[in-house]
Amino acid sequence: MARIRRVDDQKEMEKVIDDFITQGYKVKSRGEHSTMMKEKSYGSGGAHLIILVLFGWWTLGIANALYAAYKYFTGDEVQIKVEDT
Repeated sequence: MARIRRVDDQKEMEKVIDDFITQGYKVKSRGEHSTMMKEKSYGSGGAHLIILVLFGWWTLGIANALYAAYKYFTGDEVQIKVEDT
């Protein structure tokens, strides 16, 4: 389920899109009055290190790949929508 971020006009929408891109999101789809953005993340380095230490020796790194895939597919989604006035 995606969060919805409402804006007043196109100019503000472009500014919010730029802010989300700076935070590590990517544009998933774009329309005239709304844009869907998804966080692109493969997990933190610290979490990958812990998984590698705990499970890497017997999974040959597959646990890290599964964690990265999980973080990528369950990343945060935001819909930026221009308010109807």
